[in-house]
Amino acid sequence: MFKGVLFDLDGVITDTAEYHYLAWKKLADDLGISIDRQFNEKLKGVSREDSLRLILNYGGREKDFSDVEFKQLAKSKNDHYVEMIQAVSPQDVYPGILDLLKALKNADIKISLASASKNGPFLLKQMGLSDYFDGIADPAAVNAGKPAPDIFILAAQIVGLKPEECIGIEDAQAGISAIKASGALPIGVGTSEQLGNDIALVASTAELTLEFLEKQWNK
Repeated sequence: MFKGVLFDLDGVITDTAEYHYLAWKKLADDLGISIDRQFNEKLKGVSREDSLRLILNYGGREKDFSDVEFKQLAKSKNDHYVEMIQAVSPQDVYPGILDLLKALKNADIKISLASASKNGPFLLKQMGLSDYFDGIADPAAVNAGKPAPDIFILAAQIVGLKPEECIGIEDAQAGISAIKASGALPIGVGTSEQLGNDIALVASTAELTLEFLEKQWNK
């Protein structure tokens, strides 16, 4: 039996992806760079700094800003995003997630957050989920963001486990690659077009039950 579940946040526990998109779009517009939802797919699961690099690169402006200005741009995006997520509440938790967290708790399985979002702790608090989590990996404490495995390795470590003893749940390609590289068992929320056909997939978080996780683990 697996001993822990490592959760991504955006697109798995709730959908803050729309807020991220609107905040990045506003920043890009201010810089004269035009991004759309298709481009935004590349930013999913990617850290704030790496996302900003992708946008500047895309607009041909990667050499236009000093380190200080770069940090200011990242901060400005985050300020706008944080303003928007003040409204997040328990109503925003994805279907099935609360039941899964309760079932994992009852089964004494460790629950850890492996999100690139530095606002993870705030969002869990807003949704009333903080008490279910045994650990929250700090994205600022890892050397490399997803698709590197660092955040999943740390998420397992902080609850006293090895990634090989855990299941990782993700909705982004970068995250699935990170779970695979960490040694944890990946389960994807989405389609095989997005995430590949070599892993267990659910179309909706409502399908993520303890029984489903056990079944995938025992395969």
